[in-house]
Amino acid sequence: MDKIRIVGGNQLNGVIPISGAKNAALPLMIASLLCEDTLTLENVPRLRDVALLTQILSNHGVDYSVDGKRAGQDTMTGQTIHLNASNIVDTTAPYELVSKMRASFWVIGPLLARMHSARVSLPGGCAIGTRPVDFFIDGLKALGADIEMDRGYVQAEAKGGLKGGRVVFPKVSVGATHTVMMAATLAKGESVIENAAQEPEVTDLANCLIGMGAKIEGAGTDTIHIQGVDSSAHIVTRLFLTALKLAPTQWLLR
Repeated sequence: MDKIRIVGGNQLNGVIPISGAKNAALPLMIASLLCEDTLTLENVPRLRDVALLTQILSNHGVDYSVDGKRAGQDTMTGQTIHLNASNIVDTTAPYELVSKMRASFWVIGPLLARMHSARVSLPGGCAIGTRPVDFFIDGLKALGADIEMDRGYVQAEAKGGLKGGRVVFPKVSVGATHTVMMAATLAKGESVIENAAQEPEVTDLANCLIGMGAKIEGAGTDTIHIQGVDSSAHIVTRLFLTALKLAPTQWLLR
């Protein structure tokens, strides 16, 4: 079928519950790597990418649980996921996992910030530059990371932890903005991201990190200021996303 023909003229009424956006859910799930306490996300979409990311996070030692379906829920309504990264056992994200979903490369930011080391496969093997993965690398270098390329892997080290710095993206990149913003939350001192992405999911991530104890200003604009917090605080005791919580969107058709 290459087209849909709609004949109008009748009034439509109804409410449609919609799960949270995948583009917002994925970086929030990755943000769980930044702290030792449980991160709870509500109304997460029931999608393959979400299931795959839980597998990727589990490979790093993240424990997760998914609440069962409740009365009235269906495939269009979201699910509640609990993520606990109290014991990160592996800082390597292997190609066989990263190659399945490009967004999984973003784990390099929180792993480097918290564990001071990360080894993450390039999403397309050695094809750096096809999409701006180099923006991620340059951004992390600006925060004091030592980075080497090793047979299709990005090997990043930050002995003593990351340090605040100024990151100027040559082009706007949502993924690079996510990654550097997460990394900067645990860097020592202030970081500034210029030419940052302004998409709603960047603001969602910033609000989540702020709820977790991070100090961020300017999300949603092209310049984001981040004041690093002490990693020993583990950012938060527990985050239940009451303000953000990927609340259901309801469309009222009139």
